[in-house]
Amino acid sequence: MPPVLDLPTKPATTRHRARPALGIIGGGQLARMTAQSALSLGCDVVVLDNDADAPASTPAARWIRKPGNDLDALLELAESVDVVALENEFIDAELLAALEDHGHRVLPTAATMRLVQDKLIQKTTLQRAGLPVPAFAAVSSVAEILEAGERHGWPVVLKKRRNGYDGKGNATVRSAADAATAWARLDGDHNELFVEQFCPFTSELAIIITLSPDGSSAVYPLVETVQRDHICHTVSAPASVSDALAREAGEIARSAVEAVGGTGSFGVEMFLREDGAVLVNELAPRVHNSGHYTIEACVCSQFENHVRAVMGWPLGSTAMRAPAAVMVNLLGHTNGPGAPHGVADCLAVSGAHLHLYGKALSKPGRKMGHITALGATVKEAHETAARAAAALHFGDKS
Repeated sequence: MPPVLDLPTKPATTRHRARPALGIIGGGQLARMTAQSALSLGCDVVVLDNDADAPASTPAARWIRKPGNDLDALLELAESVDVVALENEFIDAELLAALEDHGHRVLPTAATMRLVQDKLIQKTTLQRAGLPVPAFAAVSSVAEILEAGERHGWPVVLKKRRNGYDGKGNATVRSAADAATAWARLDGDHNELFVEQFCPFTSELAIIITLSPDGSSAVYPLVETVQRDHICHTVSAPASVSDALAREAGEIARSAVEAVGGTGSFGVEMFLREDGAVLVNELAPRVHNSGHYTIEACVCSQFENHVRAVMGWPLGSTAMRAPAAVMVNLLGHTNGPGAPHGVADCLAVSGAHLHLYGKALSKPGRKMGHITALGATVKEAHETAARAAAALHFGDKS
């Protein structure tokens, strides 16, 4: 069992509010969907984000338009809510620790974020917990990349230790000749980097694990993801693996979240090798793209269980409502307005559930929304979701 967290007590001035209040640092689509779940549970939602047009501005009861890396702004947020949650892992852990020092509840905690937001520390923590991860090492020069390639064999993957997502911060080094280019691409002279052995996987797996401060947990179905250009395109639930492997992956993922002392919904990305071994790729200390399907497909979504966990309420069931579900990400095609073309045609597809994030601008590859479909089989669900997604276009009409 994970340890029960000894959380700080909130100042007396915030204990007698009319309704429970959740604060979220960051106003993107993850905050938007978390806020929607929190509102359905009777919570007020306060969001801190410097962009007044960010997706979560619509459901938020209050919007603090200030940067998330400003301590005074963070304190303003924390003093108006019962607990502060995070939409992303980029807020420096020391700022979160300062909130805790002022007596505010932050979940995941600053201690957890110290272990997660630096991916080299994250990998080291998982390795020390006895969990399977690809071989890795810190590098501080092109020469050390070459040494890693000779040691592990080419290719290797060069990664930024902090602030990388959707492939922004990764570079595959296919041979010694590519090392200097990869170093320059990730600006190794100014960014801390590490190198990882390339994992020849047969599929990419993911799972959502929700942990509460009291040690209770909710484990969602294992899913299979399809990535293109480091961006998730589809998620299929359940993954087409044996029950035994699904249980093993779930146990590994839960142990990974416990190893960093996590609270709330975490996304755990994994590789499945040809020999059947499961390796942890990385953790996301928040609700995750691979769990969006749970809104329609599961009794209690990853977002609702995240709210339940951080508010200290009992967790809900992760059981699926149908045998299969598929989520398709809706990505921007060109630069232009964020409003999509083809909504009516999309909604005409029976069984497709459309979620638009309300982003003002479309950019190539930008996540603008998603579609989920349920079915008797993954194939059936995929056909429905893909047909609905094909009706939409984001950006200029051309």
